[in-house]
Amino acid sequence: MQSEKLGIRYWLSFIIAGLVGQLAWAVENNFLNLYVFGATGSTSYIPIMTAASAIVATLATILIGVLSDRVGKRKLFISIGYIIWGITIIIFAFIMPNNGKLTLLPIGLPMTGSVLVLSGTLIVIMDCVMSFFGSGANDACFNAYVTEKTNKNIRGKVESVLSILPLASIIMVVLIGGILVQSSDHHPYWDIFFFVLGGITIIAGVGCIFLLPDDQIKPNKNQSYAENLIHGFKPSVVKRNPILYVALSGFLIFNMAVQVFMPYFMVYVQQTLGIVNEQFTLTLGIVLVTACVLTIVLGLFMDKIGKNKIVIPAICVGIVGGIVMFCVKTQVGAIFGGIILISGYLFGTAVLGAKVRDYTPENEAGLLQGVRMVFAVLVPMVTGPYIGQGVSNINAQYYQNPDYGGEVTLLPNKFIFLFTSIVFLLAIPVMIYMIKKEKELLETKATIKSTASKSNEKK
Repeated sequence: MQSEKLGIRYWLSFIIAGLVGQLAWAVENNFLNLYVFGATGSTSYIPIMTAASAIVATLATILIGVLSDRVGKRKLFISIGYIIWGITIIIFAFIMPNNGKLTLLPIGLPMTGSVLVLSGTLIVIMDCVMSFFGSGANDACFNAYVTEKTNKNIRGKVESVLSILPLASIIMVVLIGGILVQSSDHHPYWDIFFFVLGGITIIAGVGCIFLLPDDQIKPNKNQSYAENLIHGFKPSVVKRNPILYVALSGFLIFNMAVQVFMPYFMVYVQQTLGIVNEQFTLTLGIVLVTACVLTIVLGLFMDKIGKNKIVIPAICVGIVGGIVMFCVKTQVGAIFGGIILISGYLFGTAVLGAKVRDYTPENEAGLLQGVRMVFAVLVPMVTGPYIGQGVSNINAQYYQNPDYGGEVTLLPNKFIFLFTSIVFLLAIPVMIYMIKKEKELLETKATIKSTASKSNEKK
């Protein structure tokens, strides 16, 4: 049931569940890459973990999203999902490097090759478990809950608030991580970091039990569970919604470009550029806060300017940012290039996300969440990180890790940013085609309306 005017209870549920959900994703998408590098001394686990978690997240969104439709429950899946999500974050505190040893539960194991493989494998597995419950609760059920509690008259206002939350969560995680993880090169407080953020997620899950109103949706059993799972992949559905799938295709390429650099961004700044400790926190903080402010300003004028007039310039900002990051070698340069690149990423995400929402049929929003995940998350996260790892072999740079017996590992290098710009560039023809198809659709609708109006006049 959609509300014309939202009360404080709905706003609190959107902000708390939305912010904490993005907070947990910020841990998964950013600091886990640093964590697995610290636990194994190798970047090879980053693309594996990114791809595996994307596959699991997509499956969870499809399976749990359709299941919540069939049983008519959102509150249960959101609340329980957040609680388990928080527990899985805390478990990472027990798989951590500590004074040259791997602390696995209460046992201290020396950092031998087999133990490093065990550590990396456990982190990847736990990331997948975390992604399953996180995506089921947040991507599938919370997104559907927001859609059901809003309508076109208030959805823009709600979306503008929700769009800020990922940025706010990253800033919060960077600040917490800066205090606990980046405070020392040799003694990062990973255990406290995961306990704090996991605890926040658990508290949010418990809070949702009391905060979220009881479900009022009717169980959807018009089709079988299996038919609902494949609904968005049917040729007939694609044919009925051509612009939606073109927009999703552009989103796929755009996010693939993002995934070429994003999983390695923090490792690159720290290990390749040598910006660590307080300088690292300061650099990342300036980049994210500035990009956040610029994105909010853009959001205020997006509807007035028109999304189609913004989408290609937004991608171009990302292209320029990638080229600048390819050239810089200093902290000041990293701040300047990072602001441009991250702003382009956020601009493009905001515009493309809005275009996808514009052309998603209202009565099929839940059924098409899985399709969105395949295009916007699964394919980009399976392909992008491997492109980033592959291009790092161009003029390869290596790091000799003193905490792992001098083990040598490949570092991400500046070519990840050059190839980010190249992949961004590939999204532009798709966006031009989308704008062309949208113009044709509007002209067709105008012709039909004009014909119908003339027919009525004759009568």
